[in-house]
Amino acid sequence: MSRLIIGAMVRAIGAYPSGWRYPGAHRDPRSDAAALRRAAEVAESARLDYLFFGDWLATGHDLEFRDPYLVARIDPLSAISYLAAFTERIGLIATANTSYADPYTVARATASIDLLSGGRVGLSLVTGAEARAAANHGRDFHAANDTRYDRVVEFEHVLRRLWDSFEDDAIVADAATGVFLDPAKLHATDFHGAHLSVAGPLNVARPVQGHPPLVHAGSSPRSRLFAAQSADLALVAVNGFEQAVAIREELRSLAFESGRDDRTLKVIAPVLPIVGETREHAQSIADELSELVQIAEDWPDGPPAAFPANRSLAQLTQLVGVDVSKLSPDRAVTPALVAGFSAAGQELVEIVAERTGRSPSGERPPTLRHLVVAASVNASMVVGTAVEIAAEFEAWGEAGAVDGFNVLSAVQPAQFEAFARGVVPELQRRGVFPTEYEGETLREHLGLDRPENVHVRSRVSRVTS
Repeated sequence: MSRLIIGAMVRAIGAYPSGWRYPGAHRDPRSDAAALRRAAEVAESARLDYLFFGDWLATGHDLEFRDPYLVARIDPLSAISYLAAFTERIGLIATANTSYADPYTVARATASIDLLSGGRVGLSLVTGAEARAAANHGRDFHAANDTRYDRVVEFEHVLRRLWDSFEDDAIVADAATGVFLDPAKLHATDFHGAHLSVAGPLNVARPVQGHPPLVHAGSSPRSRLFAAQSADLALVAVNGFEQAVAIREELRSLAFESGRDDRTLKVIAPVLPIVGETREHAQSIADELSELVQIAEDWPDGPPAAFPANRSLAQLTQLVGVDVSKLSPDRAVTPALVAGFSAAGQELVEIVAERTGRSPSGERPPTLRHLVVAASVNASMVVGTAVEIAAEFEAWGEAGAVDGFNVLSAVQPAQFEAFARGVVPELQRRGVFPTEYEGETLREHLGLDRPENVHVRSRVSRVTS
């Protein structure tokens, strides 16, 4: 098999809702600088391919309970600019929301950081429209949502034309003749579409990588089509092995049908590993994280108005087919109770047993809280030792389910460092991940060629046609 691509999706206070509550966890966004620098140094020492920074353009009380890491966070372009100064080889991927971002500004920032970092920048293009984000940008939410995929297609096209404003040898800088620029090798963008209009050229030299690698995440048919046609990395959340195989095949087929080399599309799955010294130790960590998650019944008079509606015994009742809404969230889930569960409820019990080691017939049965958390917290968790998790990664890669993984950490820094210092060396021992960086740029880490300048390509096409 080809070697796995392994990156880290950085969430400074942890990717699990209760991760910040775990003993020793980083929990104060005001000190994110130190936490991010520590994570970057650990990731680079492990030879990870990249650090990935997502984004969210609003905040609110509801995020405290649903996704605490979104409440207050560093702007992604600022984060990768900061970390570029403390790292030498690891890739740095930032996110831009094309529903609200300006393509010239994004192209200028990413080209600049790519030049300053020696070619280590990637850019994730997202299309999500959200009412609060729209209001923050003076946009109509419904209009932004209706046109978001049409806009991202134009956005990607404009980015490539802007990045290629200068040909690689456009700057002559001949002191003897006094010629600094070959004007024939500086190109205007001249794009006028339904959603964007950009004159260009960009006032930054062509990036080291030509085009920083593009990333796109999404599950809708339109999103997958855009990823297949335009992205270098497609981030795809999957529910299991068989679904992963099917989605990767679908994306590769769409890429081939669009006229590109389908091998240049890398399909990456997000995963949240819980790493322990033994399997029982890992399960105890997952167990404690579950117990630290708040559910609606923790408030005698009802939860805050912004609390997630699905994190309750009332919602669990609908799923398992047995009325548990009046019971204590800490009520043990016994074999007698499980006997009346629906198929979905039975499956939920199995998921909890795999993650936490708790089973209805065991000495420590799960509680209803465990079931609520497993049903309501969306996380692709793999729980086990470094050897077990590495074996799982290798199996997915060998079967063609994925090209790699975006690793989330439930607790920072402990779980991220357990992965970097435990799982990665085991992947290296198995020969599915390199022990040293094999290239200088992010494109080289990902096995991608440097693209030709789009203006040169179009000029050559006109001449030869």
